[in-house]
Amino acid sequence: MTRVPTSMDGETLPTTRAVDLADTFDTQQWLVSSLWARAAVGILGGAPKCCKSWLALDLTVSVASRTPCLGRFAVEDPGPVLLYMAEDSAAVVKARLAGLCYHRGLQLQDLPIDVITAPSVRIDHRADQERLARTVWHATPRLLVLDPFVRLHRVDENDAGQVSAVLGYLRSLQRDFDVAVLVVHHARKNGSGGQAGQNLRGSGDLHAWGDSNLYLRRQQGNIMLTIEHRAAQAPDPLALHLVADKSRGDAYLALVDAGDDGGTAVVDLEKTIVDSLATADQPLGRSALRDRLRVRNERLGEALTHLAATGSIVRIGDRWAVPVPTSTPARERNA
Repeated sequence: MTRVPTSMDGETLPTTRAVDLADTFDTQQWLVSSLWARAAVGILGGAPKCCKSWLALDLTVSVASRTPCLGRFAVEDPGPVLLYMAEDSAAVVKARLAGLCYHRGLQLQDLPIDVITAPSVRIDHRADQERLARTVWHATPRLLVLDPFVRLHRVDENDAGQVSAVLGYLRSLQRDFDVAVLVVHHARKNGSGGQAGQNLRGSGDLHAWGDSNLYLRRQQGNIMLTIEHRAAQAPDPLALHLVADKSRGDAYLALVDAGDDGGTAVVDLEKTIVDSLATADQPLGRSALRDRLRVRNERLGEALTHLAATGSIVRIGDRWAVPVPTSTPARERNA
């Protein structure tokens, strides 16, 4: 039975003529092109040990530095990032961020990345909701990263009502502060297949909530990235590879380019470029490198840009070479 108010006086819900609604979203706006919509909420999900945190940190560095995420996805709305990593120590978070910066030719101290260092944040508690909202207001981030969801609450993840209330709070943060919210969440260890979001642990509201969702899974030695958007077409799934730099003891995610012979990973391509230039009799142009390496021009350009930024190669006119070590004349050494 419909309950009718005893009086028609009092507050009503706000309404607007349809024709007068804002036109802001006539075209899709991006935080990171094709990867994450501007001021979008969503899930970065996957089974344990699928490099979810690595991808979250890659996005963090990209948005804060306006450098392409995974070396390919351009940042269209750069700015500060607010980060909460509940399962990693402060030293681990700093080391991973510093490693990602190094491999892009960046300095961590130059980037507007703030890390929440509270021992716990419970977004199902009113007090912590207010603390987090005030923190977002002060930091004015473009992106808020919360990793992982299971450490942010004590609700029953299978109870749609309880999960919906927590996600509703995060949606209110997004709307009140115009901030993108990325939540890292686990998938079931033995997913049922089908749509990636249906394998997330807990209530189906988690999948339905996201404006942009990223899903990682291991497949044939690679990590497959599947992208979903509520209001835009998603690119095809991509293969990733966690590249370990043994000389530095750090790592970073790289795309595996299926367009290259043998699916060469970005790190292997960069090493091959340096080796080719080091053994060449003279500097090489892009055409010569492309013919030697049999790689697409776009991927070659990205690799050359990154190598030049880190000082691994130098540009001489329209050609490339490895830097020549400077030597000190014998008379100066003797002096």
